[in-house]
Amino acid sequence: TKTLIQVPNARVAFAKALALFFPDRKFPAGIHPTAVVAASARVDASAHVGPYCVIGERVWIGPRTVLQAGDFIGDDSKLGEDVNLFPNVTIYPRGNIGHRVRIHANSVIGSDGFGYVQDGLVHRKVPQIGNVVIGEDVEIGAGVTIDRGALGSTVIGKGTKIDNLVQIAHNVQVGEGCLLVAQVGIAGSSKLGNYVVLAGQVGVAGHLKIGNQVIVGAKSGVMHDIPDGQKWLWLPAQPDRDVKRQVLAIQRLPDLLRRVAELEKKLEGK
Repeated sequence: TKTLIQVPNARVAFAKALALFFPDRKFPAGIHPTAVVAASARVDASAHVGPYCVIGERVWIGPRTVLQAGDFIGDDSKLGEDVNLFPNVTIYPRGNIGHRVRIHANSVIGSDGFGYVQDGLVHRKVPQIGNVVIGEDVEIGAGVTIDRGALGSTVIGKGTKIDNLVQIAHNVQVGEGCLLVAQVGIAGSSKLGNYVVLAGQVGVAGHLKIGNQVIVGAKSGVMHDIPDGQKWLWLPAQPDRDVKRQVLAIQRLPDLLRRVAELEKKLEGK
């Protein structure tokens, strides 16, 4: 016999059921003998430090946190409770990672911001002395790069989810509950509000302000501030209602050109 289970939201119920029947792998507490851990580091007894991990000076690793294999944690970094770093994640010095954060393989947190000043014909590097702060319950995909702040912090708000191959530049502020889809690029010092959605390959120029609950369509290039609650599309990005009018006008263009050509022939015949 078949049993029908009625739920308010089938997708949410499916996600909960999968988590129940296919829970995350459990890692035993302890430090692998091949790991290199600085004497000044503090690793909770319930944490797991896998093979070939490197933990720098004065690092703090919270309860039940997992470093799977080959992870590097720079000096003075702090990882909260129940953090899960997949293989080959790099946390530069002074990284601050909140509780229950998941970071997938080969992501780099705290790399140098792209800061240079023109000195004659030389691109002189501006030292990047800030850090990265990641809030609770953030998930970061594979191959993501988040640059540390030039002076202050690059911040990722709690509950934000970042897809694979996303680039976040120095001093960017990402709000809570945002979704950044694959290959998004955000230039320096831009600020995203809460619950912003940037679809695949969206580019955001520097020093912009993106409001709360904004949605930007795939492959759009954002060159201006966007107020709260708006949907923008295209390159350069514009409000979706304006873009739709332009697209409809372009679709009518061949017929319009044909009609103009017919009118010109009639006028020439006179």
